[in-house]
Amino acid sequence: MKISVIIPVFNEEKYILDVLNSVNKEKSKYNLEIIIVDDNSTDNSRKIIDNNSHLYDHKIFKKQNEGKGSAIISGIEKVSGEYVLIQDSDL
Repeated sequence: MKISVIIPVFNEEKYILDVLNSVNKEKSKYNLEIIIVDDNSTDNSRKIIDNNSHLYDHKIFKKQNEGKGSAIISGIEKVSGEYVLIQDSDL
């Protein structure tokens, strides 16, 4: 059973690396697919995401901020797991 974890992000430079590390640690216990969706952050979130590609399976960078719901919908398009979890990026 594969579980897809969608992490919507908007201006979370303080927390995103901690969240990615925490979710990634669970890959050894569960069959996880990690999908990160940046909703056009204006801080360093995108840079942090790009510099840590080993911590996720898919990334999406949206061209304009459309809100958390839209970010989740974009992430769903990449899902290949039987189940989907949404993980907030602010811990």
